[in-house]
Amino acid sequence: MGPMPEASGSGMADEEDYSTFENKTGLAEDMKFLASMPELCDVTFLVGDTREPVCAVKAVLAARSRVFHKMLYQTPSPQRKKEPPVRENKIRLFLKRSSEPLLNLQNAAQQRSGFTQQLAPIQEPQSQQHHTLIIEEFEPDVFRQLIEYIHTGCVTLQPRTLLGVMNAADYYGLDELRRACAGFVQCCITVDTVCALLASAERYIQYKCTKSLVQKVLEFVDEHGNEVLNLGSFTLLPQHVVRLILAREELRADEFTKFQAALMWSKKYCDNNQNTQLKDVIGNFIEYIQFHKIPATVLMQEVNPLSLVPPEIIMNALAYQTQPVLTPENSLPTE
Repeated sequence: MGPMPEASGSGMADEEDYSTFENKTGLAEDMKFLASMPELCDVTFLVGDTREPVCAVKAVLAARSRVFHKMLYQTPSPQRKKEPPVRENKIRLFLKRSSEPLLNLQNAAQQRSGFTQQLAPIQEPQSQQHHTLIIEEFEPDVFRQLIEYIHTGCVTLQPRTLLGVMNAADYYGLDELRRACAGFVQCCITVDTVCALLASAERYIQYKCTKSLVQKVLEFVDEHGNEVLNLGSFTLLPQHVVRLILAREELRADEFTKFQAALMWSKKYCDNNQNTQLKDVIGNFIEYIQFHKIPATVLMQEVNPLSLVPPEIIMNALAYQTQPVLTPENSLPTE
């Protein structure tokens, strides 16, 4: 009988490896459910000005973020204390020796009565205690999305909370999430979202990720100036952001549209602040509008009757428009 044929290496390589089984179906949902059940969590964050509770599992947070690991598990090392005076040590030893007979008598009495009373409760290990921490740096919606991502590896990015999530990811050392937010910026900046992105920048102005995002948003505003200024959401921007936009030389918007945007914002502000005068509010934006570029008919029919722009500005704009334009034909002869 001839020798048995050896199994070829290529045949073994083609066989499917059954030693590893992987099934992630439902894992993200299960982890999301875990974080949504307070009785299954061991840390509660009280977030924002409203102290809204957000629950989580400490071990998951620590495994995914070094910042959370340090916050939840690494206690600061105690400072070395000076040795107490010798006299104080003697007093403590005396009190200890004096109390020992009393404790012995108590223990004996308890044993005689048939039971042993536990004098001091067993302390729960610090790692098993339920922590409650206050988070003031981020809004509740932002922090909740961050916690969801840490537990599940998934999160739905939204323009309204994008800047907060990006800065939170940077703050807690979640680089992949931060890069995902940076990539999402390019596709989420639209006429419909631009004001929401700028408004959120006010909350996170002190963080380093804010500057790069705001710059990209302002570049978009420059390209779509007339559309952005006509948005109703433009009135929701902080005053200094409105001034920043109107003052930009790169802004592609006509001057009358800029005036109408300033007027719309000022009216909204006065509606929310009853003790303010419309003329005083819109006065904060007058210097950023080049009235001489608004046609004279529009100045006299639309702007001047409102009595919101100082008369001298209107007159100077009209005078500028009546000046003859110097051309090579009518310019003064040179000697």
